[in-house]
Amino acid sequence: MIELAIVDGWKVVVAKNVGHKVDDMVIYCEIDSFLPIREEFEFLRKTSFKKMGDQEGFRLKTIRLRGQVSQGLILPIVVLNPPDANIYVTPFEGLDVTEMLDIVKYEPPIPSSLAGKVKGLFPSFIRKTDEERVQNLASDYEKYRAQNKLGMKFYVTEKLDGSSATFYVKDEVFSVCSRNLELLETDDNTFWKVARELELEDKLKTLGFNVCLQGELIGEGVQGNPYKIKGQTVRFFNGFNIDTQENIPFLEFTEITQKLGLTTVPILDFDFDLPSSIDDMLEYAESPSNLNSNFGREGVVVRSYDRTISFKSISNQFLLNEK
Repeated sequence: MIELAIVDGWKVVVAKNVGHKVDDMVIYCEIDSFLPIREEFEFLRKTSFKKMGDQEGFRLKTIRLRGQVSQGLILPIVVLNPPDANIYVTPFEGLDVTEMLDIVKYEPPIPSSLAGKVKGLFPSFIRKTDEERVQNLASDYEKYRAQNKLGMKFYVTEKLDGSSATFYVKDEVFSVCSRNLELLETDDNTFWKVARELELEDKLKTLGFNVCLQGELIGEGVQGNPYKIKGQTVRFFNGFNIDTQENIPFLEFTEITQKLGLTTVPILDFDFDLPSSIDDMLEYAESPSNLNSNFGREGVVVRSYDRTISFKSISNQFLLNEK
């Protein structure tokens, strides 16, 4: 009744005999896509209906069907050109149809202690940290392995299940950001509370250049606190030089965190050999967390020492357990 379709590094269970065949052009929707309430998506209502704030839609999650992990959704190309369409869309491989289909990324609700009062959008002079999933790198992964064999060094860190946090100093002004917003300082905001506890303003100003440090906020009140930490803290994973608009290389980043008395996310391997396949990379992600062995880690992030290459490998077991 079912068969397995593969798109890049993604594996998706589809109904047998629905017309899909190898090398067909299709629309692929990645996990965490939030599809709108539309007739052609109503078949998802029983399994995927979700609210995101006041918006209703269908969230795609990792599921297991007949023992096979299935991630995402395959749709026929005809969805792009319904009978009542005013403009005909000419499909081609690589075409981004996200906006055409009114699809957005699902974002879970944010607790009030994390939401805070908004100062503005995330600063344009800082790069957001959102590595590409390894399944989307089918055409690049072998190139990375070749560079690895020729001497490019990679390191691996644990991807923590928390809330992304950015702290920066620019022209002597210190500020704090969540994943998408810059936040005003208030007594009840957890991001600012942790920034003051770690004395981040004073510490960043000692570096003598415009800089930001980015990390994962973890602890009580954050994602259910899977690491069983008292209070809250930040584990850092990235430094960014605002003046040069470049990520700070790994060794310099670790020197900065040590100098400032800050803690990085768990570093799992300082000289990582990339596995032979994407499937092996996904298997590597499956292990207990270094912060709490009773909790299966969210996944891993792989980066080159010079910070020109980075990607994430999320544990399928973690995704299957997601609520």
